[in-house]
Amino acid sequence: MSRTVQCILLGREAPGLDYLPYPGELGKRIYDNVSQEAWGRWVQHQTMLLNEYRLTPIEPKARKFLQAEMEKFFFGTGSDKPAEFVDPERTTPAS
Repeated sequence: MSRTVQCILLGREAPGLDYLPYPGELGKRIYDNVSQEAWGRWVQHQTMLLNEYRLTPIEPKARKFLQAEMEKFFFGTGSDKPAEFVDPERTTPAS
């Protein structure tokens, strides 16, 4: 039986993660408070941030930025999309 958590993002009980997804205290907080579904939402958001800001995750500055965004996404006011971001799923093809 999988473990459940009271997901801070979804506001309800949901299946929890199977492992610490990130090292250190932040990883422990995520493991204890974030569901699998919410983590998946972060992964999608993080991918968008990487692409839109053209980040290289091996660079310390990019890692620091992504960690700060992760904290805001789960435990703060939320992580915003870049102002120029256009969701490809919401655009309609030209006729």
